[in-house]
Amino acid sequence: MNQELTMNANLLVAFLQKPSSEFTKEDIINFIRQNEIRMVNFMYPAGDGRLKTLNFVITDLDYLNAILTCGERVDGSSLFSFIEAGSSDLYVIPRYRTAFVDPFAEIPTLSMLCSFFNKDGKPLESAPEHTLHKASKAFTEVTGMQFQAMGELEYYVIAPDAGMFEATDQRGYHESGPYAKFNEFRTRCMSYIAQAGGQIKYGHSEVGNFTLDGYVYEQNEIEFLPTPVEQAADQLMIAKWIIRNLGYKHGYNVTFAPKITAGKAGSGLHIHMRMMKDGRNVMLEDGVLSVAARKAIAGMMELAPSITAFGNTNPTSYFRLVPHQEAPTNVCWGDRNRSVLVRVPLGWSAKTDMCVLANPLESESHFDTGVKQTVEMRSPDGSADLYQLLAGLAVACRHGFELDDPLEIAEKTYVNVNIHQRENESKLRSLAQLPDSCEASADCLEKQRAVFERYDVFSPAMIDGIIRKLRSYNDRTLRADLAGRPEAMLKLVHEYFHCG
Repeated sequence: MNQELTMNANLLVAFLQKPSSEFTKEDIINFIRQNEIRMVNFMYPAGDGRLKTLNFVITDLDYLNAILTCGERVDGSSLFSFIEAGSSDLYVIPRYRTAFVDPFAEIPTLSMLCSFFNKDGKPLESAPEHTLHKASKAFTEVTGMQFQAMGELEYYVIAPDAGMFEATDQRGYHESGPYAKFNEFRTRCMSYIAQAGGQIKYGHSEVGNFTLDGYVYEQNEIEFLPTPVEQAADQLMIAKWIIRNLGYKHGYNVTFAPKITAGKAGSGLHIHMRMMKDGRNVMLEDGVLSVAARKAIAGMMELAPSITAFGNTNPTSYFRLVPHQEAPTNVCWGDRNRSVLVRVPLGWSAKTDMCVLANPLESESHFDTGVKQTVEMRSPDGSADLYQLLAGLAVACRHGFELDDPLEIAEKTYVNVNIHQRENESKLRSLAQLPDSCEASADCLEKQRAVFERYDVFSPAMIDGIIRKLRSYNDRTLRADLAGRPEAMLKLVHEYFHCG
């Protein structure tokens, strides 16, 4: 048996002895039969960004084969606002590679994510997961590379305050127990996510940590490993579902909301990206950021204002994107700099073998640390439609290769200082600003929509729907209107508490 597959946390991978990308219908049926699975769940993301579920009880092999082959019919008008009730039927077809054993079900249950198809048996053009598929395909066709991504999933856990071992306000970063109260909850979430196929990098407590009205609010983060972009979106989608369900089981409230209250750290959804060619990460050349990486960054600099339309989708998003916080407000990028929009993280480019220095008994490993280099987009938050956001980023990075002067754009927007310090005011004034409301984001998307619609990646109907929804909030002056009004701010936070 393959030891690597046997150790895989996903029960299907370990049992079938093959990676999930190679799962077939026969594999799924064999697993169900030999593991006494009694239920099958189809799951799919709808227009509100949440997973929906359709349950099947399995009592007949022919019926199991039928649903795995043909999928099922659903009411599209109840899932997406752009589908009319008069012609609303859609098909949902399971993607076998996403199969996992439901960790919460009392009856043994196998769950799979599904894709949407229209009445003609063709992929639904405006379906979120198909939009991402088209974006990934177009990126590869234009650049000859594969686009990979990973997310940093930040969230707050909320529970009654026991009054013991109080954490330091806004100093919760990487805190250990007993000052961090939900480390065990987080590690259980990580275990369940891994069982569902999630490729996790690590987890830790985050900065936000405070008490309010007798409840403790603790911010946590689970960060993933780079995977092909479609897989990255599926993993994040399932992870949010698992964290919420486990919170419910424990009696905790959980929120991915971008802003929780005035003066406290908000939650982002930072996205790291890298480009691969022939199995090699091309983000570095001779230990420095490659030309290809700088072209991708230039594309993100050009389209950053409209990417907020996918990554910051309700009014509270723009209470997080304010100056003098770690959330960005200006269109710029830099190395190891958390005041910028796109950050190039510390990338193991030093020439020393730090492992040997820390462990003198070890021999030099000659490990290729270049595989770890990514670039990080810091504006998105938990309100994002995951598939639209990652599709938008794939479009932006592809766009960098289509620009006439990408390296000049990258040079002009590079920042190596904290732009919010007084001595750097002149540099700050030279930089474009991100939108400050949903309505402003809609305006930016309207101006730049042609780039997203190129190669038929985003359908015009999808772009129209996003713009219409953003403008419906009428929030152009909301941030200024609520300044100094914490009670009104909290009411707004409550309204969008379970976004995304």
